[in-house]
Amino acid sequence: MTITPLMPVYPRCGVRPVRGEGAYLIGEQGERYLDFAAGIAVNILGHGHPGLVKAIADQAATLMHVSNLYGSPQGEHLAQRLVDKTFADTVFFTNSGTEAVECAIKTARRYHYAKGNPEKNRIISFSNAFHGRTMGAISATNQPKMRDGFEPLLPGFTVVPFNDLAAAEAAIGPDAAGFLIEPIQGEGGIMPATQEFMTGLRDLADKHGMLLILDEIQCGYARTGTFFAHEQYGITPDIMCVAKGIGGGFPLGACLATEEAASGMVIGTHGSTYGGNPLAMAAGEAVLDVVGEQEFLDNVKRMGDRLRQALEQMIPNHDHLFESVRGSGLMLGIRLKTESRSFVAHLRDNHGLLTAAGGDNVVRILPPLNIEESHIAECIEKLSAGARSYKVPEAA
Repeated sequence: MTITPLMPVYPRCGVRPVRGEGAYLIGEQGERYLDFAAGIAVNILGHGHPGLVKAIADQAATLMHVSNLYGSPQGEHLAQRLVDKTFADTVFFTNSGTEAVECAIKTARRYHYAKGNPEKNRIISFSNAFHGRTMGAISATNQPKMRDGFEPLLPGFTVVPFNDLAAAEAAIGPDAAGFLIEPIQGEGGIMPATQEFMTGLRDLADKHGMLLILDEIQCGYARTGTFFAHEQYGITPDIMCVAKGIGGGFPLGACLATEEAASGMVIGTHGSTYGGNPLAMAAGEAVLDVVGEQEFLDNVKRMGDRLRQALEQMIPNHDHLFESVRGSGLMLGIRLKTESRSFVAHLRDNHGLLTAAGGDNVVRILPPLNIEESHIAECIEKLSAGARSYKVPEAA
């Protein structure tokens, strides 16, 4: 037998964490890494946050799981808090981001079905997007690495160029149900939508009776310095997918919607065995207790500004490698003049800095949202040392 016990679908590196402390991960041999990947924007309170740990431990000792056939005081409370803080009127809790995307797609299609327009079932999405790995989510992207070998994909999706409003408008037809978009593409390389594009999609959706679905799985939950990234564009969605930071490391996602958008989601139309379980709700409450405060959001903005400024000051010293900085808050990317994956590996293996590669030759900088200035200084020091010691691979 040559296959590994863990199905070999990840190119796992030599970092083998067994413990976490704040902004650091500790490996099997005691080696320490500054974690500026944060589980790919998941561990927004770092590792071992006392409030989150206590909430999970207390709830685990009380009640972990019950069927959704019963009432959920835990889910009702967290849902009400999210409704109070957002555009939404209702929430469906999931276990992951891709499940939140599936719920959003179903909600949009069911809306039109319930309105007597079942032909309006096509979702318009955008190039370089990443919405997850389910069949529905990969059908909404044009990336071969997501799609190859999984055909036939699901019908009812059209992918058009990101930030191209004319292309989005041209794709609209009588069967168009809605737009699905990340306000800031994460996997695609920390690529923000333009103001014109986001405003234009909202206007087109309203004009053509479509729904605007935002995927804020990576860019939401305080990551950009506002509770959700769409707030910075001055628009609101009809449906929104949330995950990653919402549980601070505990598996949790959510699909938020207005009452109108969710009008087709009646008893029997959707479900989840584990979604909204009491343990996940306790984690979600503990995270929201912290990140829902304006003082916390203001600090994310401050730390994001300082990190960006430090990165921009560093770039001219290594202009053979670095090109530019993009992103918002503590969702930042450094575009390289060469491919980024080998540099990410170099930082990890030789300088103890964990980052994440993204599309368009970008190194994603996604630290915990409660980092301090000392962590920023350490990150810049490690990045600079990494740039000095890095040998750019020769072109094939």
